Amino acid sequence: MTVNKKMLVVAAIPASWIVAGVLGFVWTFCRVYVPAGHMAIVTSKTGKALPPGQILAEPGEKGVQRIPLAEGRHFLNPINNDWRIVPVQTVAVGQVAVVTSKSGKELPPGEILAADALSKGVWKDVLGPGTYRLNPEGYDVKKMDAISIPIGYVGVVTSQTGKPAKPGAFAGIGEKGVMEKVLQPGLYYVNARAYQIDVVEVGMNQVSIVGKSGTVVLTKGQLVNVNGALKELQENTLARQIEKRDDYVRSNRDSGILSQREASSLNVAQKANFAPLKAMAEEVADDHVQKRKQVPKKQPPKTPVQDNVAFGMNQFVQFPSSDGFSILLDMTVEFELLPENISRIFMLYGDLPAVVSKIILPQILSVSRMKGSDYKARDFIDGGGREKFQKEMTAELVRILGEKHILVRNAIVRHVEVPEDILHPIQQASVAKEQDLTNKTERETAKKQAELNTENAMVVQMKKETEQETEKITATTAAERNKEVAIIEAQTKLEVAKLDLERAALEAKIIETRGAATVKAKFAVDNEKALGEQRRAKVFKDSATLADLIFAEQLSPKLEIKILHAGEGTLWTDLKGASLAVPAQR
Repeated sequence: MTVNKKMLVVAAIPASWIVAGVLGFVWTFCRVYVPAGHMAIVTSKTGKALPPGQILAEPGEKGVQRIPLAEGRHFLNPINNDWRIVPVQTVAVGQVAVVTSKSGKELPPGEILAADALSKGVWKDVLGPGTYRLNPEGYDVKKMDAISIPIGYVGVVTSQTGKPAKPGAFAGIGEKGVMEKVLQPGLYYVNARAYQIDVVEVGMNQVSIVGKSGTVVLTKGQLVNVNGALKELQENTLARQIEKRDDYVRSNRDSGILSQREASSLNVAQKANFAPLKAMAEEVADDHVQKRKQVPKKQPPKTPVQDNVAFGMNQFVQFPSSDGFSILLDMTVEFELLPENISRIFMLYGDLPAVVSKIILPQILSVSRMKGSDYKARDFIDGGGREKFQKEMTAELVRILGEKHILVRNAIVRHVEVPEDILHPIQQASVAKEQDLTNKTERETAKKQAELNTENAMVVQMKKETEQETEKITATTAAERNKEVAIIEAQTKLEVAKLDLERAALEAKIIETRGAATVKAKFAVDNEKALGEQRRAKVFKDSATLADLIFAEQLSPKLEIKILHAGEGTLWTDLKGASLAVPAQR
């Protein structure tokens, strides 16, 4: 037994060394630590071969493993595996990531976007802000700005995949073409490969035609946003839209459309003609735009999107009058594009430059020439004729463009150029006419002033008469009031005297009645007393007795009678037993 224990101890010592060695090997050579914000791309050296066309391996297959290792501690056999640490894909706020899969099922013919992650090609769905572990060996990730639609604009969505929609109809789900629903102002994470977003102004815009210098389109300024990052995204979105419009302009040179950059490089004389329009645009700009101009900027904008001039056109209004003179007009048409009509307008005509060049400007030129040819040259110099022409032109533009879902708010004729050989005589005649009207007006004014002075004098006179009449009425009213007060006071005193007389008569009657009653009462009392004495006298037969009684009654109650005893044999002694004899009453 002892020998076996020693052999086991001797055998256990090498086993512990082996375990320690294995643990040391695993901890030193097999440990893989992936820091935060990173991932480990693992390549397996053993396993089944990959199928044809597959570039990422699944577990048990040989090659680059499709699923990377996440942050943390892992253990891999370095003999069978290789690995490398790479950063994860991070999509910041305001960005989207378009993913292109390098392997997977081939797309059906005609399709350009992969419907799911198992297909090869560009994914239809984009990755929004966040962190993603996508193996760079199998996926290309392209980051781009999200679509930020500023206030005052909407986004027209054009689907670029699917079967084409019917001509003149909006694209539905799974169809290619312009979609009816527009994007309201905000931030959108959209795949630019799947959807084209065109940012179009809504609300009031202007088309101004400046003599022979051509036409400029003035659009509302962009509203300021307090979020600097969002503002930058909006500027980028608008810059891309300007590039699209410049492409449209370059492809339509023959139509006479100038890009914004070319419009800004006009000669000095043309710039002088454009200056009033830009000044007018600044006057009608929104209050927010004015505030934005007053706020100092830390850095200049990347693009000229804040400029009110969108683009220029080499088109102007010129037509013959009914009497054969050439008329050249400066005019401004204010039009509005409603959000509910933007998608249809875009589908039928295109972006704002196309709408202006294809629809609005031709109608302005056509209507102004058609209506203007009915007027003489003199009518365009006279204010009344010009106003009539302006009303007719505005009504016709409202009708025609309204049928095309474009609302015309106003059409203003700002200046008219007529040939000098007729302008000067007409101006002289107009000046003479205006001078005559001025003289008539001055005479009429002087007449009205005289009438006014007369009326003022009459007013002063009537005021004095009214004051005197008021004083008279006041005095008369006061006298009558005093008279009435005196009469009332006299009547009051008379009534008081009558009351005093009645009261005195009543008091005399009371005194008389009271005296008579007193005398009668005293007489009755005295008579009764006399009768009583008479009856009492009849009781006593002797008048002396009655006299003694009366004498006794008249004595004072305070009278005291004291009898002193002087001794025997005297009068006083004899009176000791004496008593006053008072006769008994009967």
